[in-house]
Amino acid sequence: MRFPAKTFFKPALSSVAALLLATSAGAADISPAVVFDMGGKFDKSFNQGVYDGVEKFKSETGIEYREFEVTNEAQREQALRRMAQRGADPVLGIGFAQAPALEKVAKEFPDTRFAIIDMVVDLPNVRSIVFKEHEGSFLVGVLAALASESGKVGFIGGMDIPLIRRFACGYEQGAKHINADAEVIQNMTGTTPAAWNDPSRGGELTKSQFERGADVVYAAAGGTGVGVYQAAKDAGKLAIGVDSNQNYLHPGTMLTSMLKRVDVAAYNVFMDSKNDAFTPGIQVLGLAEEGVGWALDEHNETLITGEMKAKVDEVSEMIKSGDISVHDYTSDNTCDY
Repeated sequence: MRFPAKTFFKPALSSVAALLLATSAGAADISPAVVFDMGGKFDKSFNQGVYDGVEKFKSETGIEYREFEVTNEAQREQALRRMAQRGADPVLGIGFAQAPALEKVAKEFPDTRFAIIDMVVDLPNVRSIVFKEHEGSFLVGVLAALASESGKVGFIGGMDIPLIRRFACGYEQGAKHINADAEVIQNMTGTTPAAWNDPSRGGELTKSQFERGADVVYAAAGGTGVGVYQAAKDAGKLAIGVDSNQNYLHPGTMLTSMLKRVDVAAYNVFMDSKNDAFTPGIQVLGLAEEGVGWALDEHNETLITGEMKAKVDEVSEMIKSGDISVHDYTSDNTCDY
């Protein structure tokens, strides 16, 4: 699911309009667009997963897409509206925070197809894609507990919101499924969108968790996770990535990554629109739908024993069958299970 990270430079322009990229529709009947959220499309995590999905669509079809990277909250509505005004269809908004803006703009352009990842907007021209992150997090919690020598594992969240608490709760359940006495140390990076892109703070919180005895740390924090993983590498501990397959970042340090297939969701929005198969409504993607999972590749295969893989595969099948019910924090804002 991943490609090696690269560094990109682009000029700072004065307005949202200037930053919108022109597209050549080519032979297509659609003119897709994506509005990335805070952290940027090369955050090595959530946004970048979407980027990979729309890039795959472009490479397969030759159809270009418009894009915009949100850097402050005021830009969301303006960017979405400008896309629709310029004839983009479909328009894909990334992240829960875009929901109010997307709902407003979608009402203004009822003949334009919109989609949003990580939130529900209940309109006849909107596809809402949400994930069962707690199920995927349960699996990496299982792996964390199996790999831990101290019986203490950590979790670093980004912005303190119910969605990220869902990750944390699933992870805790998975760890305690293996070791009922496991201690799960948790920290959130902040309470504003800046928490998604604060690697320094992520590193500080991770070091603190290591000092308290944790030896495996899972980050669900967007770009902040880069600091978490570096701190784990520096300390000779283990880390778990999120959303995208981040195993390549620090081979030997990254135990695994919890995969949230936003790449597939984004690709399908564009491809379904191209094929005149776009449907509005809510899509809920969990383990059974292959919407979440965990990553095993050449970068972490030496860290995952045959016994560990067998156990996590067993647990995965039990979740799919209903033999294990993973509590969803957002159902009642508790992690009682």
